[in-house]
Order: sequence, then structure tokens, then C-alpha cells
Amino acid sequence: MKRYAQAAPAKVNLALDILGRRPDGYHEMRMVMQTVSLCDAVTLEEAREGFVLSARGIALPQGKTLEQRAAEAFFAALGRPVPGLRVTLEKNTPAYAGLGGGSADVAALLRLLRERYAPDMPRESLEAVGGQIGSDMPFCIRGGTALAEGRGDVLTDLPPLPEGRFVICKPDFDLPTGPMFARLRFDGSLPHPDVDRMRSALERGNLEGTARCAGNVFETVLEPPERREIEWIKETLLRHGALAAAMSGSGPAVFGLFAPRAETAGALEELKRRFAQTFEAAPVGRLL
Repeated sequence: MKRYAQAAPAKVNLALDILGRRPDGYHEMRMVMQTVSLCDAVTLEEAREGFVLSARGIALPQGKTLEQRAAEAFFAALGRPVPGLRVTLEKNTPAYAGLGGGSADVAALLRLLRERYAPDMPRESLEAVGGQIGSDMPFCIRGGTALAEGRGDVLTDLPPLPEGRFVICKPDFDLPTGPMFARLRFDGSLPHPDVDRMRSALERGNLEGTARCAGNVFETVLEPPERREIEWIKETLLRHGALAAAMSGSGPAVFGLFAPRAETAGALEELKRRFAQTFEAAPVGRLL
């Protein structure tokens, strides 16, 4: 029986701004998102019946998973029943870290389903299926470098991030996305990263200019113990030569962006002594 496989690359938010709450209950986002080479692996096989999901490296949630919901939405878009499917995840990306690992897995599964069952499906249609499952799913399907607006699902492709490298570190606590949004107060006090200036720097191919605009509004609502850990990681990355350091997504993972020939070994060594989930990664271009 043929097996289909896809990498499921994580993402970082080079800049993350939140403009306010929308009438539909979501938040108005403005972000520059970048796919990175830290990734899970997803495999797909046909099964006799049902939807079977297994994972190496994590415990699966009870009930219907996002992967099963995505498969059902995909086949509903095709107007046909879901066949028997067996999906396997091999996890490397930290969960609940702001790196989009779970969304990347679902996005990889949707790309696999398209490859196997509907190779002529337009990318926009696949992204629309993903958008039914999560706001960041369209970007995780597409990948590369993009401006994400609206709920995070309105995408504008940007020029690729100039050659560089990332060091990514997740401290030993989680920051669930829902409670982080609940901490935000839109009273005019939030500092906003300059997304337009970052976009301009990317259009000029200016890595240093891009780095100068890195920022994340979620860092402003960290609790003191969380802030101490995040700031220590950022300071360590900057001390070892990172051009910029910021939290990704709703956290708590932090990325450092380094110039292509910069030495990252010192940062990796110091961070790994304290936090096991420390990785080196490279920018990844469009996936679809």
C-alpha cells in the first residue's frame, strides 16, 4: 500500500501586531510570518475504514482531532465520503509554543490529501478548506514569507526573507493562545511593531532592516515570571550576535535571527544548558 509523506515546517512571526477585537469575536491581526526548517513529518496511507491517527512524541487529545476535521472538510469540498485513512505524525516541533506545530501538521495532511485525491485543486481552494479549521491554516498550507491580515487568514506573498538563520528556544512552560488573547487591553497603550517598515525592508532584500522591525505585542502582557524567562532568552541570543530576538506567536518560544555567516554555536550551547527544546533552523520558501 502506497504511503505519502510531507514535511510539516513550523513558522515564526517576524512581526505580530493585534489591532483590536472584530465584530465576529476574532481579533484583527497584522503579521509577517515565515516558515522555518524545524518540522514534523506526516505520513498518509489508505486504510480499510475509518480515520486512524497515531503520533510519535505526543499524546493525542480525546475526541475528534483537527486532522480528522480537516479530512472531513477536504472530502466535503470534493463532494465525496471520507475513505479509510491512516495518518501518522512524527513530532519534533514543540507544542503550545507559538510555532504553529499543530497547524503545520494539519496543513501537511491537507497537502497530502490534495496530492493523492485532487491534484488539480487550486491552492486557494485548499487554503479555504484549511481556513475552516484554523485561522493560521492558510499560511501553513502556503508557507514562505507572507503578510497575514484579518484573522491571520488574508495573505499577501512577500519577497523571501534574505538568507539568514534562526535559533529557536522554548522555555519550560506553555502559554495557551486563548488566555493570552484574553490578557490584551486595547486602550491605546499597546506598542505596535512596524509591519509596514518590515515589509519595505523585505522588498529591498535587507536582512538587517527586517530584523530591526521584529516585535510581538504579546510580549507586553507576559506575567513577571514569564517575562523573566523570555527576556533571558532574548538577551542570550542578542549577546551571541542575533540581529533580533522576539517571541513567536502567543509564545513562549523565542527566535533569534542571525546573519548567514554569523556563529550560532555559542547561543545554542548556552540555551541548551537551560532549555532542552532549543533548535537551529533556516528560512523555508513556499510550500505550495
